[in-house]
Amino acid sequence: MDVLVASIVLIIFSPIILLSLLIQWIEIGSSPVYIQTRPGKNEVPFNIFKLKTMNENRDSEGNLLPDNLRITSFGKFFRFASIDELPQLINVLKGDMSFVGPRPLLMEYLDYYNDEQHKRHKVRPGITGLAQVNGRNSISWQEKFNYDIKYVNDLSLALDFIILIKTVKKVLNSSDIQSQEQVTMPKFTGNENLRS
Repeated sequence: MDVLVASIVLIIFSPIILLSLLIQWIEIGSSPVYIQTRPGKNEVPFNIFKLKTMNENRDSEGNLLPDNLRITSFGKFFRFASIDELPQLINVLKGDMSFVGPRPLLMEYLDYYNDEQHKRHKVRPGITGLAQVNGRNSISWQEKFNYDIKYVNDLSLALDFIILIKTVKKVLNSSDIQSQEQVTMPKFTGNENLRS
């Protein structure tokens, strides 16, 4: 079902994807595709595809500028409309991801998870998930992990359909796109910091 739906959606949205890639290539001046290694099912690494929404501008010491200073004008819109996530349909076709599942996070986070949090990798990661329809970047890391584990424990086709319907509503309303403090979520630095 994932492959069938991803194929149909990819065909329908291909003009938007191609136009977005062209716009970001012009605006950023480099490859408009963001590729990063993320942990998949059973923590097996895979390369995730996204549309770049930020440039590579750096300060005088060579450090990347804060996210809110690097996001491009069109990048803001692409995040607002969740267009930056569309290239992940290729990941679904490849079998790296599903439409619904815990979001694939950074490889470096694997060393910080406790035993319970590692359970989020018992299923394929998803383009959307239970945490995304219950706050997305506006909730804490602990709340995100709680929703991820709940999804794994309550896994069902009915739950997937509910999450997909809620996702469409979220995208149309453009709600919970980012945390209040910055463009992207602060990095997860371990469970000790969650208790501080």
